[in-house]
Amino acid sequence: MTNTVPHMHQALGLAAQALFLSSPNPRVGCVLVAPDGRVVGQGFTQQAGGPHAEVMALRDAVARGEDVRGATAYVTLEPCSHQGRTGPCCDALIAAGVAKVVGALTDPNPQVAGQGFARLRAAGVDVVVGPGADESRELNIGFFSRMLRGIPWVRMKAASSLDGATALHNGTSQWITSPEARADGHAWRARACTLLTGIGTVLEDDPRLNVRDVATPRQPRIAVVDSRLDMPLTARALQGPAECLIYTSSRDASKTSALQDLGATVIPMPNAHGKVDLCAMLRDLAARGTNELHVEAGFKLNGSLVREGLVDELLLYLAPKLLGTGGMGIASFGPLDALSEALALALHDVQRIGPDLRVVARVVDRASF
Repeated sequence: MTNTVPHMHQALGLAAQALFLSSPNPRVGCVLVAPDGRVVGQGFTQQAGGPHAEVMALRDAVARGEDVRGATAYVTLEPCSHQGRTGPCCDALIAAGVAKVVGALTDPNPQVAGQGFARLRAAGVDVVVGPGADESRELNIGFFSRMLRGIPWVRMKAASSLDGATALHNGTSQWITSPEARADGHAWRARACTLLTGIGTVLEDDPRLNVRDVATPRQPRIAVVDSRLDMPLTARALQGPAECLIYTSSRDASKTSALQDLGATVIPMPNAHGKVDLCAMLRDLAARGTNELHVEAGFKLNGSLVREGLVDELLLYLAPKLLGTGGMGIASFGPLDALSEALALALHDVQRIGPDLRVVARVVDRASF
């Protein structure tokens, strides 16, 4: 019998090719293996509204002139069973005569949630679930977060010196880290559905908030927390191709109209203190299809997200330099009275990127959904 692990690894590699592409759909890969062990088709999920991995693999088999009857499909997520912008993938596999499906794990989407596997079994297809489950879930952690928690996976990115300064006392921050680290940061931007910042960053830096240093087929949506609706009409964030959402507590109809005339979407979402309700904002972003929320903001908004317990993961680039006293920190919260009150993190990945260090650390217990 064909070993399931290598083919699932191949399917996971294909799924990774959808990293910048498939949002808000999950990143899925599929490999079709004939009874004699030959790979006869493979594919990964395309842009939203386009074909899913299973259909791409079936099309690849047709292009190769291969017969998939009796084949085994290795899929990194349960084949869908519902009619969306594309038809059910489980039905496509059944119609093609696939004899066995090896799926990494069950789709958390309530519209699927085991129904795809059930339909395959009802049609006489042998179904095995489990190989590659951890890898597939990790690749789609934002999708799982949106489906199971109703909020995106919140990743906070920052670049700092080894003593934790993100800028000098006068605000100078370009550039603490190396070109290699900046390019790597853009790759993390590219995989996100939405890039979040605060109005302070917009006013101070006027960033474009797009992906430039890596090739990508899509730009992430932009979201700005702007309580008083101070967004300049000339801001570069409003001039790119990506949708711009502005979350505010202001009811300024004139400014709202002017921003919307420029293509922005203004969303009043006040909390009881006249600020933006950040929890409600996350739920709204999830409802708009945000799986991964990439935060590149100043220490004030970062601190608010930390204080409210809304951060899942930190993406930190540490430059081998010290900036001394007076520098700005990553997040403004506290002061704490005891070490036990510290935000507990678990190191998830540590790598050297050029001369800098990239640390991915997760907030303890946030990934237990």
